[in-house]
Amino acid sequence: MRTEFQKIAVIGRHDDVRVADPLSVLVTHLTKNGVDVLVAEEMTLDLPASRLAEDTLANNADLIIAIGGDGTMLYAGRLASDKNVPLLGINRGRLGFLADITPDEMLSSVDHVLNGEYTRDSRMQLQATLSRANGENITGLALNDVVLQRRETGRMVDFETRVGDHYVNTHAGDGLIIATPTGSTAYALSCGGPILEPQLDAVVIVPVCPHTLTDRPIVIPAHQPVEVRLLDRDNTKAEITLDGRSMGEICPDDRLTISAADKRITLIHPPGYDFYGILRSKLFWGRDSRQRDSQQSASGDEQ
Repeated sequence: MRTEFQKIAVIGRHDDVRVADPLSVLVTHLTKNGVDVLVAEEMTLDLPASRLAEDTLANNADLIIAIGGDGTMLYAGRLASDKNVPLLGINRGRLGFLADITPDEMLSSVDHVLNGEYTRDSRMQLQATLSRANGENITGLALNDVVLQRRETGRMVDFETRVGDHYVNTHAGDGLIIATPTGSTAYALSCGGPILEPQLDAVVIVPVCPHTLTDRPIVIPAHQPVEVRLLDRDNTKAEITLDGRSMGEICPDDRLTISAADKRITLIHPPGYDFYGILRSKLFWGRDSRQRDSQQSASGDEQ
């Protein structure tokens, strides 16, 4: 099979049987189709693939296929970000908004991609810069969200936000989420934020458990930077996370700035990809909840 993707890196939690079995099937299938398959040297499975250090896979691949949940896709995105290598996701997690191919469709979907039958989907990332009072700057990227959250204390945090040159609000609560359209269906959604269509050039700011109930989510243009400052309060401790990874503690004299990053992530979708269809499937839109509950109960009885 002639394909533009001559070298494909395959990643996933190989110690999870739900991932290991389809991973082995996929690697064997790709190899039989003349693809040079790359896997991490730490992978313990017996696979017909070349082994490299995991952090170098993107340097040598034309495509990365991630098998797992959205967490695996986010990790693959960090590997691919600097190299502009596209990602394809096989869902073995729970919701799977990023990894949208089911295991039953895996081989046929991959064959479509190898034959050039696919669409490219460019996703915005956020760049976060934590500027400390001592002059130190810490920078990182997030495909889903940048989060300020309280830690090691049961007390609320007070913080101030600005968008561009404009003061927005002084908040009190558990924290704040700044999410991309991709991240709008993640933590931001669980906190009452809106769903943003992936191609929108916008960012959503979502307060987490705000003390004032009128402190609501707001959608802003992606080109406007967001600035967050933690206010001084007794026993206040907060940290910044990027896609769930800790960036470090933020102190009252620090400044967090979030803006749209220059680097974007490219997702590959096989024919038939439909964002709204995924929403209907994952969020059970249009389904009778009573019927779903009875089906889940019956499934539990069988187990």
